[in-house]
Amino acid sequence: MDSAKLTQLKHEAAMIRLGILDGVHAAASGHPGGSMSIADIMSYLYFAEMKVDPANPKWDGRDRFVLSKGHAAPALYATLARKGFFPFESLTTLRHVDSILQGHPDMKHIPGVDMTTGSLGQGISAAVGMALAAKVDHKDYRTYAIVGDGESEEGQVWEALMFAARHDLDNLCVVIDYNGLQIDGPIADIVNPAPYEGKLSSFGFHVITIDAHDFDQIENAFNEARAVKGKPTAIVANSVKGKGVSFMENQVKWHGSAPNDAQYEQAVAEIKAQL
Repeated sequence: MDSAKLTQLKHEAAMIRLGILDGVHAAASGHPGGSMSIADIMSYLYFAEMKVDPANPKWDGRDRFVLSKGHAAPALYATLARKGFFPFESLTTLRHVDSILQGHPDMKHIPGVDMTTGSLGQGISAAVGMALAAKVDHKDYRTYAIVGDGESEEGQVWEALMFAARHDLDNLCVVIDYNGLQIDGPIADIVNPAPYEGKLSSFGFHVITIDAHDFDQIENAFNEARAVKGKPTAIVANSVKGKGVSFMENQVKWHGSAPNDAQYEQAVAEIKAQL
């Protein structure tokens, strides 16, 4: 990846993280940890990979994106705002009465949101349906979905993946956000779905494993996914919960806790230092 592109993507990722912090702090609630862990992936998807048009959010030819782990909505909202779907300043209305930016993505009211999500396991099923629709209608758009590692404990996730492979949905790319933590603690101590690679391969997926915070690896993975024919691709993205803020990283308490004023100021200072 050339230096100019890398600089832009890192900048957008940092701005996405600032937007996440702005939202959850203003709401005094939300899910910063799992939002921060996907910020680099979101930056690449919306600023390098996907075909989208903020001026025409329902453009039929756009690539589709489903945030199956819908509680990470602050990351999606910050990304959409940076892309120009709505003002960045509106992120501070997160979870407020009369705001379009509620706790989970809402396709009816938020420009750029392709699927309402929140009930874990259902988003990936919708994404599979979108990919199948493209095949049936002979359309060339691609569908991308991010699934949480804790979410992957849901049986519905694996039913959807089996269906995708059965129908050779090579226009589908599923990212597993593997940060190792869920609301109740380490996933290894609860219902451990790892290791992913063997399971996903046996379900009929082309599997790629990456560092979720290395943009060269991210780019190579998405390029490889687009080149694969005859089967869907899964990217196992090894990530850090709370990535970018020292006191949030790898701390399960930040799954669903908002920073207080002092913590917010420290977190913002750390992210701005990256800019």
